[in-house]
Amino acid sequence: MIERLPADVSEVLALVLDQDDPVHAALRAQVPHLRVTGRCGCGCGTADLALDTRSVEPAPVGAGRFVAAEAVLTTETGECPGKVLVFTEDGYLSWLEVCSWSDDIEVDLAAARAWLRAGHRP
Repeated sequence: MIERLPADVSEVLALVLDQDDPVHAALRAQVPHLRVTGRCGCGCGTADLALDTRSVEPAPVGAGRFVAAEAVLTTETGECPGKVLVFTEDGYLSWLEVCSWSDDIEVDLAAARAWLRAGHRP
């Protein structure tokens, strides 16, 4: 099922992709053209992304799959329960992953969004 880009995915991408980085700037230009093509079944919020590659230029990252950005998540108490990874495929945004390292703290896209908004990073 293809869905428009939800606000949570859009905001997390905006929070993780640095405005001052030229590669990230090129990736940010792709965000308005993105669609979610699938979600992880566990509820973590990981999203498969797709876009019409004819509508935007690729970011200068080269061919293949790359981690273009990542953000380690830190709670209000300083614990690091996981991170967010942004993947590209051949210069195009392809995947937003939410990783959990904790059995005690639930890490999903909503929690990641809240921690990133609050500036909780190591």
